[in-house]
Amino acid sequence: MSLIDETVPGPGGPGILRRISLWWGSYPLTQVAVITAVVALFWLLGHNAAETMARIGITPGFDFLSRPASFEIGEAPIAFKAGDPYARAILAGLLNTIKAAALGCVLATILGVALGVAGLSGNLLLAGLVRWYVEIVRNTPLLLQLFFWISLAKSFPSPRQALSAFGSFFLTNRGVFVPALGFHNVSAPTLWLLGALAAAYLVFVLWAWRGGRLSARRLGLATALMLGAVVLAFPLTGAGAAWEIPALAGFNIRGGYNLTPEFAALLTGLVVKFSAAIAEIVRAGIQSVDRGQWEASRALGLHNGQIMRLVVLPQALRVITPLTTSSYLDLTKDSSLAVAIGYPDLVSIINTTANTTGQSLEALTLLIAIYLAINLSVSAAMNLYNRRVALRGARI
Repeated sequence: MSLIDETVPGPGGPGILRRISLWWGSYPLTQVAVITAVVALFWLLGHNAAETMARIGITPGFDFLSRPASFEIGEAPIAFKAGDPYARAILAGLLNTIKAAALGCVLATILGVALGVAGLSGNLLLAGLVRWYVEIVRNTPLLLQLFFWISLAKSFPSPRQALSAFGSFFLTNRGVFVPALGFHNVSAPTLWLLGALAAAYLVFVLWAWRGGRLSARRLGLATALMLGAVVLAFPLTGAGAAWEIPALAGFNIRGGYNLTPEFAALLTGLVVKFSAAIAEIVRAGIQSVDRGQWEASRALGLHNGQIMRLVVLPQALRVITPLTTSSYLDLTKDSSLAVAIGYPDLVSIINTTANTTGQSLEALTLLIAIYLAINLSVSAAMNLYNRRVALRGARI
């Protein structure tokens, strides 16, 4: 007997799934009873949890979010100190997670595309190195890689003996120091003006995207105009900007932007791990394009770089995009392993919150909801892009 749902019964009758479907549809009272039992089970679990929490003096609910937190956060993109509400602490952890995931996706994509193209080059040495890189990285657990990178980051010399490049980049056991753009005298009107410029830029890009009028030339022109308006906005509002170059001052390095050892290790681990997966996706996508496309392009006088950029990659995106979306979702979820190396991401802050308040159920529910919202947002954005790529592919 077949397990699948058969529309035409065979000698053995309809499949098991088909029989279950027919039985389920024939007994509405059974459906009501099953649904009632499921609801009752969840009510019983919730009632028991509420009684347990009441017995140990914990009030169910999310009121704890407004209470003052009793811990510090070592690295937070927003100002936070002990005594601020738990909601602000969770927001700081969420921003840390988004920062690591967003930078990881961008850098892993850049490195993965480069490795995927290099793996198909005619240079046997380069292709062999890429193959070894992919095989080693993909067959090593991410947690083990994170332990390796954090150990490496902690083994760098002190700031006075820091490894330096061009006098502007420093590797130390206190983190990685790089040049950064610093702002001063930034007032509320400046922020409002910058926000209006950013909104206008996004509206134009979305309008051109939806209308099929977004070309590389128009995007470049719009970006140049937006950057020019930003440059003019600063002197008009009295604000200023200047590059800050890190430099040794006493026993530490001052200026620039500091990537802490934990964040640098997490970002490196995510980029290395998922660039290998994206490299394989890019390789498969390129190989899915018929070889006749290469030959026809060469007959038109295009060189290999133009063929790859103008002919092959646009067609390969129909294969690459859905699989890359899965890699982005995995990268976002696997960033939760940051708790193992001491980076204060969302999972770390939620764990601390649950331990200090006793509201474990509410904290975990909040964690699930936030990760679900992040992943659904990433999936929706990538699906929108995937539909756009598919439409372009249909016109070729």
